[in-house]
Amino acid sequence: MTGQRDRWAELTGGRAGEEYAQRFARLAESGHDMHGEAAFCAALLNPAARILDAGCGTGRIAVRLAELGHHCTGVDIDSSMLAVARRDAPAQEWLLGDLARLEDLGLKPGFDLALAAGNVIPLLAPGTESAVVRQLAAALRPGGLLVTGFGLDAAHLPLPEPPVTLTEFDHWCARAGLTLRQRYATWSGDPYAQGCGYAVSVHSRPAT
Repeated sequence: MTGQRDRWAELTGGRAGEEYAQRFARLAESGHDMHGEAAFCAALLNPAARILDAGCGTGRIAVRLAELGHHCTGVDIDSSMLAVARRDAPAQEWLLGDLARLEDLGLKPGFDLALAAGNVIPLLAPGTESAVVRQLAAALRPGGLLVTGFGLDAAHLPLPEPPVTLTEFDHWCARAGLTLRQRYATWSGDPYAQGCGYAVSVHSRPAT
């Protein structure tokens, strides 16, 4: 662990798992599509891909990707969120760990895709963002993908102002050896334009 408290923990106190799960259950019951992120990722993958869900929370996306035939490992620093994931999908791999120290978990490298959805990047501990991007890039196979989605303004974040800009994020990715392939404004693939409040980005590790 880095010893530094992440923004998510500052917001929730690390006890949000059940509340978070219930919120999404209510959204599903009201007819909302809960699988946009999983569908987006699945469209980028060959069958039975290895996926690292970084900041997996209660496991909503990883569970769906496993249902689609992929092999998913979920990592999160919030034990209350992982408790829900382990209860709902005990056969899947759920690891408690700090994304800035991913190497400490002993993961086998060579993931086809690493996912950081749900505002994971802006909710990291301040100052650890570049280290997390570097760790996620290192976990990928040559040609592997880093897929991220996060808010760029207060309307799309549980924060009064955005702590991370796209320029900063792309710089961290470039330093980690990643290249931007695609960028969208939503998980449905709506085009991204300057000033959008949310960005879904696909970066790739060089194939060789």
